[in-house]
Amino acid sequence: MQRSYIPGIIAMATIVVASNILVQFLILDGLLTWGAFTYPFAYLVTDITNRVYGVGPARKVVFAGFVVGVICSLIGSQIMLQGDGFTYAAVPLRVAVASGIAFLVAQLSDVTVFNAVRGGRWWRAPLASTLVGSALDTVIFFTIAFSASVTFFGANADAAISWAWEPVPFMLSGPIAPLWVTLAFADWLVKLSLALIALIPFKMIVGRLTARHA
Repeated sequence: MQRSYIPGIIAMATIVVASNILVQFLILDGLLTWGAFTYPFAYLVTDITNRVYGVGPARKVVFAGFVVGVICSLIGSQIMLQGDGFTYAAVPLRVAVASGIAFLVAQLSDVTVFNAVRGGRWWRAPLASTLVGSALDTVIFFTIAFSASVTFFGANADAAISWAWEPVPFMLSGPIAPLWVTLAFADWLVKLSLALIALIPFKMIVGRLTARHA
């Protein structure tokens, strides 16, 4: 392993751990969590690694983040909390599975899209890859974790996330839809906003690393 991209692995692991912790803290009446504002920077780490070191190292950074995420999910699923007369895991199994699948598919898709359009203007590859990756991440995670159409985890798993099926106005003012649909859309809006903001540190960090390795 080239030592040059080890900081990318450390950064990815840090973001994954921080996001797993901060996702427990709700804001805006539960519409978002603080983790929604840290996780999107995983795409920044992947894209910087891809631009400076190439596809292979970028995939290694992604797999490192995946392993860390799995460990966090396993720990979370073993933590038992008490509430409403029931004992339940801090991280339901289906949420943990959804998180792992969504992360791996989205991040590897980010790497593939970035590499496909890496030529041309400097912002095209990181923006396109992050938009595709974040959209996949949102759809895959929220569908597997909360959609009532996903039933193969069993009745106990469904009961743990049944609150997400509550019919509410979409984005608090639109047509009636399951709560998880609003949560997914709000999460995607954050990812979209941060994809644009992250172009600034992407440009700065890539410039410095490229000059250092020139």
